[in-house]
Amino acid sequence: MNAHMSWPGQTLELFAAAQAAIDQVPPAFPLAATVAVNPWFGQSREDRTVAAARLLRVGGGRMFLPRDTVASMIGSGEVSAADLTAAADTFGIDPKALRYAADESVEPATPLPCVADLAQARTGINWSALIEERFGLWAAGHFDRGQAFWPAPDGSAWTSWRGFASRDLTPGLAGLAGFPGDVAATPTDAQTAFSRACEDLGLKPESAPMYFHRLLMTLSGWAQYARHFGWIAARDGGHDGTLFDLLTVRLIWEVAILDRGGAPLAADWGAQQAAFAAKVTIDAATVLDAALQEAVDRSAERRLADQLAGADANKIAGRPSIQAAFCIDVRSEVFRRALETQDPQIQTIGFAGFFGLAVRHKGHASDITEMRAPILLSPSIESRTPGTDTADRVRLRTMRAWGRFKRAAVSAFAFVEAAGPLYVGKLIRDSLGLTGQSAQTPLPAIDLGLDDRVKAAAGILRAMSLTDGFARLVLICGHGSAVTNAPHASVLQCGACGGHAGDVNARLLAALLNDADVRQALVKNGIAIPADTHFVAGLHDTVSDNVHVFDDAIAPTHRADRDALCTALARAGSLARTERALTLPRGRADELARRGRDWSELRPEWGLAGCQGFIAAPRSRTSRCDLGGRIFLHDYDWRRDDGAATLELILSAPVVVASWIALQYHGSAIAPETFGAGNKLLHNVVGGIGVLEGNGGALRAGLPWQSVHDGTMARHDPSRLVVAVEAPEEMISQVRARQPDVRALFEKGWLTLVTIDATGHVRRRYEQSRWTDRVTDPVTVPTAA
Repeated sequence: MNAHMSWPGQTLELFAAAQAAIDQVPPAFPLAATVAVNPWFGQSREDRTVAAARLLRVGGGRMFLPRDTVASMIGSGEVSAADLTAAADTFGIDPKALRYAADESVEPATPLPCVADLAQARTGINWSALIEERFGLWAAGHFDRGQAFWPAPDGSAWTSWRGFASRDLTPGLAGLAGFPGDVAATPTDAQTAFSRACEDLGLKPESAPMYFHRLLMTLSGWAQYARHFGWIAARDGGHDGTLFDLLTVRLIWEVAILDRGGAPLAADWGAQQAAFAAKVTIDAATVLDAALQEAVDRSAERRLADQLAGADANKIAGRPSIQAAFCIDVRSEVFRRALETQDPQIQTIGFAGFFGLAVRHKGHASDITEMRAPILLSPSIESRTPGTDTADRVRLRTMRAWGRFKRAAVSAFAFVEAAGPLYVGKLIRDSLGLTGQSAQTPLPAIDLGLDDRVKAAAGILRAMSLTDGFARLVLICGHGSAVTNAPHASVLQCGACGGHAGDVNARLLAALLNDADVRQALVKNGIAIPADTHFVAGLHDTVSDNVHVFDDAIAPTHRADRDALCTALARAGSLARTERALTLPRGRADELARRGRDWSELRPEWGLAGCQGFIAAPRSRTSRCDLGGRIFLHDYDWRRDDGAATLELILSAPVVVASWIALQYHGSAIAPETFGAGNKLLHNVVGGIGVLEGNGGALRAGLPWQSVHDGTMARHDPSRLVVAVEAPEEMISQVRARQPDVRALFEKGWLTLVTIDATGHVRRRYEQSRWTDRVTDPVTVPTAA
């Protein structure tokens, strides 16, 4: 190895470069509570096209649709001449040239090579594959969350890997003789080891940011999983160094390969550093790709605007017979529309599915704390399902112990020999989808004083734009997805509830709003809930479209209202199932519930595939629109929003969460090799935290291919999420000024922002830091030869 130099000034620059590279990596959360993440989270404050160019250099995959896909959309008329012209104007391109570009093929860009790549070019040995395999083997044990029978020792990632690699003889067999000894000689402190590795590589500070980013991308899902520790710690005001440790590990591999490559490899690496130091530039091909994606984005915006323009506002006259609040999740749009056809006096409301109660919840007889809130929030309210049933606690612990015994290295084969035949009945039941349903759990409770309960209730009702006009019966309906044998089951749950079902939050809010003391105090806050109004909670199963209504202290005076609600929900479920079944492979309305119980079903439902827009407006604006289960619907009345406080909450929380969802589906569809979880048929759960595609190697973050593709065609068309707000531009501008991160999403091209006027038309869009009129006149562009 190179002699160690003294360069304290450069070391500080390198540490800063490491943090900058770490910040470029998106977090990935464990399977138990997976929430959608924008795969370009680390680039969201820079222009989308610049980010695309950067990621092509570091191996981050593509960001824009392939040209042949766009060409097909142009040929079918989905992307119009006006869309192409608007996109060409945005990028300063001749519309005719842009149209021709769609039919041109381009060579995929190759990432900048690191030392392992340069060595492979000289030796023919796939060093990157070796690193991925050995790193993955270690990481699976280190990050295990209870799946392994013999857990890894506690300690930092660096300490753990150092102990593993100093005894691992496999790299020596592959050509890195003496590698365990090199690792054993590294400093025990990760920061010192990092500094020394950078010296051994002769790494220049100006090359470091891009080089470190490239190395972290080679760690794929493991880097993203480690990043979530740091992201959570930063959200809560702390710090975590796990991903820094992983970067240090990757640097040690680079040093070892460089050290054994001799003068030729050293010369290659010295020349390569200049490429890592070069400023990110956007080549002509990337500009054309970005412009074609812009045309696709404009087409989605245009279609949504056309739908809204063709709808008549439908305001309910008099008191609603029933009010039903659903999550803004796009799957609720189909059900809400079906429910509203049952009675013209039924009013549905859209609100984030945690219903304003960010809780740390412990279920009945459970010691596990579930964060039932958007991942952007750190829950401060404690909730618990009451009951100290000793038998249940013993049963749950016994089940966990039994599961560990079945998987253990010592007992697994003996278990199959001795107990396997006893599982024939269970195997048959699971194969036929005959799994039983669990009983209703007791009503959860929160421990809050009256003042805090009143403050929470008032804030939630105002955010829902529900401060008067209450019906006799108001349903607070969360949602969940009843599926089995699905490692990514939490992806189908409520994102606003942290990857859990929304039943707990719905029941907590219904109980809070039924509290007599809270209601009495709300009057002083200007909110008078009628004495005959009663709140009930429900849970919408997005697989079967059945809604379970909880009997939490239902008032005798409202049993008839509850029965009418259940009848309307059942009929609405039938309509919703019929509509959704047409979109599913082998879909039959009468078999949707069975799909969730079938342990061999790859596509029990489509989740949020196809999501394209977010509307913040009164429901009357969209109630007569068939939005096809593609739009997040949040009720909002700007006339009740003094100081734009509610709008600020909507744009900075639900809109951001919705954008993460849309961009995660975008990334999994556009760059599945980087930001997708791969093929479900090949999945193996590792450590209880994620999946491998096969029996080792890279952790796969993102969505499975079956979540975005039906085997024949894509089920998610990647386009920029359109955020349509019915509010004066001045109010929206106030929020933009107060929320710079939100403003960046619109100004840097990650989201589209448009306004809905008093007639329901979309006429203004926020573009290049200013409001402009939407161009709706047809434009003719010559077709490609």
